[in-house]
Amino acid sequence: MGEYLPAMKVSDLAEGSISTVDLKGLHVLLSRIGGEVFAVSGTCTHEEADLGRGFVVEDRIVCPLHLSQFELKTGEVVNPPATVPLRRFNVKVLGDTIFIEV
Repeated sequence: MGEYLPAMKVSDLAEGSISTVDLKGLHVLLSRIGGEVFAVSGTCTHEEADLGRGFVVEDRIVCPLHLSQFELKTGEVVNPPATVPLRRFNVKVLGDTIFIEV
Protein backbone atom coordinates (compact mmCIF):
# COMPACT_ATOMS: atom_id res chain seq x y z
CA MET A 1 0.00 0.00 0.00
CA GLY A 2 1.33 3.41 -0.95
CA GLU A 3 1.13 6.70 0.83
CA TYR A 4 -1.35 9.49 0.17
CA LEU A 5 0.30 12.76 -0.83
CA PRO A 6 -1.39 16.15 -1.20
CA ALA A 7 -1.77 17.01 -4.88
CA MET A 8 -3.82 20.21 -5.12
CA LYS A 9 -6.92 21.98 -3.84
CA VAL A 10 -10.34 20.84 -5.03
CA SER A 11 -11.27 24.50 -5.52
CA ASP A 12 -8.44 24.79 -8.10
CA LEU A 13 -9.87 21.95 -10.23
CA ALA A 14 -13.04 23.13 -11.96
CA GLU A 15 -15.78 20.70 -12.97
CA GLY A 16 -14.93 19.12 -16.35
CA SER A 17 -11.32 20.27 -16.22
CA ILE A 18 -7.93 18.54 -15.95
CA SER A 19 -4.67 19.41 -14.24
CA THR A 20 -1.32 17.64 -13.92
CA VAL A 21 0.93 17.25 -10.89
CA ASP A 22 4.22 15.49 -10.32
CA LEU A 23 4.39 13.35 -7.17
CA LYS A 24 7.39 11.18 -6.28
CA GLY A 25 8.53 11.06 -9.90
CA LEU A 26 5.06 10.23 -11.25
CA HIS A 27 3.24 12.51 -13.70
CA VAL A 28 -0.43 12.40 -12.65
CA LEU A 29 -3.47 13.77 -14.48
CA LEU A 30 -6.36 14.83 -12.25
CA SER A 31 -9.90 15.43 -13.48
CA ARG A 32 -13.18 16.44 -11.91
CA ILE A 33 -16.28 14.77 -13.34
CA GLY A 34 -19.73 14.91 -11.76
CA GLY A 35 -18.23 16.42 -8.62
CA GLU A 36 -15.81 13.49 -8.16
CA VAL A 37 -12.03 13.67 -8.56
CA PHE A 38 -10.15 11.04 -10.56
CA ALA A 39 -6.43 10.47 -11.14
CA VAL A 40 -4.65 8.57 -13.91
CA SER A 41 -1.16 8.62 -15.36
CA GLY A 42 -0.52 11.90 -17.18
CA THR A 43 1.63 10.33 -19.90
CA CYS A 44 0.17 8.65 -22.98
CA THR A 45 1.02 4.95 -23.19
CA HIS A 46 1.49 5.16 -26.96
CA GLU A 47 4.21 7.78 -27.48
CA GLU A 48 4.71 9.25 -24.00
CA ALA A 49 3.03 12.58 -24.78
CA ASP A 50 1.95 14.82 -21.88
CA LEU A 51 -1.80 14.31 -21.56
CA GLY A 52 -2.02 17.60 -19.66
CA ARG A 53 -1.62 19.22 -23.09
CA GLY A 54 -4.54 17.21 -24.44
CA PHE A 55 -8.21 18.10 -24.36
CA VAL A 56 -11.30 16.73 -22.66
CA VAL A 57 -14.24 15.30 -24.61
CA GLU A 58 -17.06 14.28 -22.25
CA ASP A 59 -15.28 12.03 -19.72
CA ARG A 60 -12.23 11.23 -21.88
CA ILE A 61 -8.81 12.76 -22.35
CA VAL A 62 -7.58 13.02 -25.93
CA CYS A 63 -3.83 12.80 -26.47
CA PRO A 64 -2.47 15.86 -28.27
CA LEU A 65 0.00 13.80 -30.32
CA HIS A 66 -1.92 11.02 -32.09
CA LEU A 67 -5.45 11.51 -30.68
CA SER A 68 -5.63 8.35 -28.58
CA GLN A 69 -8.48 8.62 -26.07
CA PHE A 70 -8.63 7.34 -22.50
CA GLU A 71 -11.46 7.23 -19.94
CA LEU A 72 -10.60 9.75 -17.21
CA LYS A 73 -12.36 7.67 -14.53
CA THR A 74 -10.63 4.35 -15.29
CA GLY A 75 -7.69 4.99 -17.61
CA GLU A 76 -9.09 2.51 -20.16
CA VAL A 77 -8.24 3.05 -23.83
CA VAL A 78 -11.24 4.22 -25.87
CA ASN A 79 -9.56 5.00 -29.18
CA PRO A 80 -6.24 3.84 -30.74
CA PRO A 81 -3.44 4.08 -31.57
CA ALA A 82 -2.82 3.50 -27.83
CA THR A 83 -3.58 -0.06 -26.69
CA VAL A 84 -2.32 0.01 -23.08
CA PRO A 85 -4.53 1.68 -20.44
CA LEU A 86 -3.31 4.47 -18.18
CA ARG A 87 -2.45 3.68 -14.57
CA ARG A 88 -5.27 4.68 -12.21
CA PHE A 89 -4.49 6.17 -8.79
CA ASN A 90 -6.62 6.10 -5.66
CA VAL A 91 -7.91 9.52 -4.59
CA LYS A 92 -9.03 10.92 -1.23
CA VAL A 93 -10.49 14.36 -0.69
CA LEU A 94 -10.14 15.81 2.79
CA GLY A 95 -11.55 19.28 3.19
CA ASP A 96 -10.37 21.22 0.14
CA THR A 97 -7.29 19.06 -0.48
CA ILE A 98 -6.97 16.24 -3.01
CA PHE A 99 -4.66 13.40 -1.92
CA ILE A 100 -3.28 10.83 -4.38
CA GLU A 101 -1.99 7.40 -3.35
CA VAL A 102 1.47 6.82 -4.82
